[in-house]
Amino acid sequence: MAPGIDVTQLGLDLGTGGVIGGVMGFAAKKIAKVIAVLVGVQLALFKFLESEGILSVDWEAVSGGLIGASDAAASNQPPDFMMSILSTVSISGGFAAGFLAGFKLG
Repeated sequence: MAPGIDVTQLGLDLGTGGVIGGVMGFAAKKIAKVIAVLVGVQLALFKFLESEGILSVDWEAVSGGLIGASDAAASNQPPDFMMSILSTVSISGGFAAGFLAGFKLG
């Protein structure tokens, strides 16, 4: 064991991060499902209203915004806050593991 490393505090950080991450992952998946259903219903409603002649939807504009957003995200450099996240690996590692477990169970 290396000097200066408190195993008890490290375990507490990992456990706390894991529990918080699990709760957040579970909630995020539930919220994502609700949002996906709402977006699907909205698009179906738009298509129905368009077929009835009540509404005119520019589908290229709807999909063009998504393509532009993915191109912008791919060209950006990693943000500066990544370095601060890496400095808190014990808490963020537990949080990430818990988040993934909660997301999978949700």
